[in-house]
Amino acid sequence: MVAVDARGVVTGWSDGARVLTGRTADQVMDRPAAELLDGDPARAWRALLRDGGATLAVRCRDGRRTELAARLCPLRAGRGRARAYVVTAVPGVPGVPDDGPSDREDLGDLGERAFRQASMPMSVLDPGQRYLMTNDAACRVMGVPEAELRGRHFADTVEDAEHSRGFLEHVRKVADTGMPVHYESWTRAPSGTRTHAWNTEMWPVRGPSGDLLGVALAAFDSSEQHGARKRLAVLNDAATRIGSKLDVIHTARELAELAVPGLGDFVSVDLLDSVLRGEEPCVGPVGTDVELRRVAHHSRTDWSPGTAVDLGEADVHPAFSPPARALATGGAVLARSGDRDVDAWLRRSGAEAAADPAGDSGEFSLMAVPLVARGTTLGVAVFVRPLSASSPDPLDSDDLSLAQELTSRAAVCVDNARRFSRERATALALQRSLLPQEMAGQVAVEFASRYLPAASRAGVGGDWFDVIPLSGTRVALVVGDVVGHGIHASVTMGRLRTAVWTLADVDLPPDELLTHLDDLVGHLAADQSAATGELGATCLYAVYDPVSRRATIAAAGHPPPVLLLPDGTVRVVEVAAGPMLGVGGLPFEATELDLPEGAVLALYTDGLVEARDLDVDAGTAALCAALAAPSHGLEDACDSILKDLLPERPADDVALLLARTRVLDAGQVAVWDLESDPAVVGTARQYASDQLAAWGLEEAAFVTELVVSELVTNAIRYGGSPIQLRLIRERSLICEVSDASSTSPHLRRARSFDEGGRGLMLVAQLTDRWGTRPSGSGKTIWAEQRLPED
Repeated sequence: MVAVDARGVVTGWSDGARVLTGRTADQVMDRPAAELLDGDPARAWRALLRDGGATLAVRCRDGRRTELAARLCPLRAGRGRARAYVVTAVPGVPGVPDDGPSDREDLGDLGERAFRQASMPMSVLDPGQRYLMTNDAACRVMGVPEAELRGRHFADTVEDAEHSRGFLEHVRKVADTGMPVHYESWTRAPSGTRTHAWNTEMWPVRGPSGDLLGVALAAFDSSEQHGARKRLAVLNDAATRIGSKLDVIHTARELAELAVPGLGDFVSVDLLDSVLRGEEPCVGPVGTDVELRRVAHHSRTDWSPGTAVDLGEADVHPAFSPPARALATGGAVLARSGDRDVDAWLRRSGAEAAADPAGDSGEFSLMAVPLVARGTTLGVAVFVRPLSASSPDPLDSDDLSLAQELTSRAAVCVDNARRFSRERATALALQRSLLPQEMAGQVAVEFASRYLPAASRAGVGGDWFDVIPLSGTRVALVVGDVVGHGIHASVTMGRLRTAVWTLADVDLPPDELLTHLDDLVGHLAADQSAATGELGATCLYAVYDPVSRRATIAAAGHPPPVLLLPDGTVRVVEVAAGPMLGVGGLPFEATELDLPEGAVLALYTDGLVEARDLDVDAGTAALCAALAAPSHGLEDACDSILKDLLPERPADDVALLLARTRVLDAGQVAVWDLESDPAVVGTARQYASDQLAAWGLEEAAFVTELVVSELVTNAIRYGGSPIQLRLIRERSLICEVSDASSTSPHLRRARSFDEGGRGLMLVAQLTDRWGTRPSGSGKTIWAEQRLPED
């Protein structure tokens, strides 16, 4: 409020005027009021005097221009002319009176205008659900003027019966309870072609006496928010459902199942063959006329766009087809039936669009979205939605955006699965190449083996087994396990397996062999710990002699073997528990036991008897029971044991080796104890000649006599008593000479005037193999020559 005298000078300035303009009383008092106005002050003053009210443009202290609705009240002295004036002003539009009968009439008109011009549909229904009045927005939604709606029942104005029932139930609830309600629906407006989400507020309308006059409602089109929530829910679902397994086909199936029916009634996923093979596909878009293989498809009903491609089959998509266009451009393609390229594509593939059982149009909308991950194109997903009277909404840009998000996530999961499959295949190929491909021939045992890689994400491990022929018809049975999984474990396994073969070739006893192997693992761990972490392994090494029927077993942190005797008795062999390889500092002990002919020795890795829900003792008991079960041979026994003990997808690698013992007949072995006298060399040759004649091997007599002569001479000259000569006939003829010396001879090239050095060279030239091995009291030199085939 401001007071102005007859000269137009400010004489009063309220605090509200200060707040409104930013000017204090000291700044405006005794100054012309015209200085506060913007524009033509004289014209504004005349309007105030004439009409008692006008719009004043005032310039505030900060330079802002604001319009005020002002009213003028003159101050008179008696009945004379005005001596001063009081001007009151408020921000806003002029012409809105503050009180009085005329004011209420204007406010009622304003409310009517607000109802009519509201941006959201608003209606009033009587207690019988008949229209009383509607605003302009509601008429546009309904597609008819208000005159055609007034007096009609709501159910007669909509086609969606389900929506009508739900809507009227809420209207009755408002009428019965007199309380406002909120109603959400998903329906197509009578005047529209698309389905919308509606949030409707309903409240009772009462008269002055409190009686119910009707139900008012206001509807808000929340389709955009509803679609956003729906898309977010699908994406949240995709985060947990897509990529649950590192399997390419399973991931594609998850995408197809998740997208139905939200993005289509039929979804197919086609991938490049290189992806399925685990190879590296091309980077960027794929060329035209590309061949894709169907890996997954899913349909809400039996309806589909007449696809002629079955699961697992390949199809070449022409350049004009939506999938090929999506792959060529790297972007999504939105199309529908009736499009020339779409119809030509279906005719070319020998398929025509089938009619949706829920409708009768036979039309559909589709989008083809490429699966691209890390810049690499993997395949394409096609989403198809049938169009019918009950479902007329075609796929649109919002659906395309959601499909691109889903396929992007699925593509990353498919690429992860592809990379995992490739790495697993590489590691498995390496693992199998390092395992024995074909066991060398030997006579000591009959055996069967199995290797089963882990089915978990950890991949292949470092389990291995071996059957190594040794001198004197003996055989070494080996099983081991490298700690960890993956290529590193496989490579370490290969190095250890090679080391075992090398150490076995020099005929080390099991405990000594494990000691050398422990040193090797310690060196490997020292070299690799910085790059690959801790290195450790377990191993069990057993040597069986079919002549003496004795087995010598040593273990390095490995589960003990299980023995099945010919009478059906099964027991766990008590083996001295040694430390894991790589620990060092602790000795290994060998355990000896006699095995009858036909006994079965089972060697295995811990993956066979250990699991999350199975402790070692229970697993070993289960192995004993499975080994004792009747079988049709060792191969059948291996299969039965794996089936009984392992789940469908074992979490760890498993190596299993079954060996059934054989025994050499006494007639196949001849043994003579010799004195340490050069004169017995001739006698030894005669023993060998007579024995070969008894065996019918006269053709080998010449070479055998030379070998016996040289080996016995060396034993007498450099070894000492006791001396023993042994001949073994099996697949080959083996000549062994044992003495008391632990010094092993070696080959050397004799010079012209040397008296010795030619004997072993002669033995090596005349036989197929020769060597030495330590014994309890000395050593044994042996030579092996191939027998002529019958």
